[in-house]
Amino acid sequence: MNLSLRTLSLVTAALLALGMAGLAIGDSDEDDDDDHDERRGGWIKPGKDVQPVSNATYAEECGACHMAYQPGLLPSSAWQQVMSVDALAAHYGDDASLSDGVRLALADYLNANGADQARRSRSRAFSVGGAGTGPLPRITATRYFRNEHDEIPASMVVNNAEVGSFSNCNACHQGAVEGVYNEHQVKIPGFPKWED
Repeated sequence: MNLSLRTLSLVTAALLALGMAGLAIGDSDEDDDDDHDERRGGWIKPGKDVQPVSNATYAEECGACHMAYQPGLLPSSAWQQVMSVDALAAHYGDDASLSDGVRLALADYLNANGADQARRSRSRAFSVGGAGTGPLPRITATRYFRNEHDEIPASMVVNNAEVGSFSNCNACHQGAVEGVYNEHQVKIPGFPKWED
């Protein structure tokens, strides 16, 4: 009996030590830094948080005026609203009308790849909590976006001539176009490296 109690104690201590080591290694918020970014000669390549845009027509049509937001940043129902004829005619203050053929093809692409259809966890997070109460849904109004950006003073973004708006993702997220939104790669123009 005494031997099994000792064995149990040793096994428990070993498991606790392994668990603590795993937590220390896995705590990316404390230990990650840009020195390990593969693009800078490091050994960790940042993963794509959302699936990059894969539709050339979408990239061309929407990317002509703003970053072509990845479909995984809004749920399919929100993209359906954005791609309606009336919504495109009054697209966040601009006329972004498209021919019916192009509009329907882009709507199909966005709906099929929306946040609620995505496999990547960051995209899935955008499918929860709505996208605002205005006439059109907004990525910046999603619960996930608000939670991720709540510590950033608005003055660093909206009063910043190089950024101008929280919807200008690629101004601060260096890999946004490729679908990389890693918080350790955020560089707000005119400010030192952002640490949360």
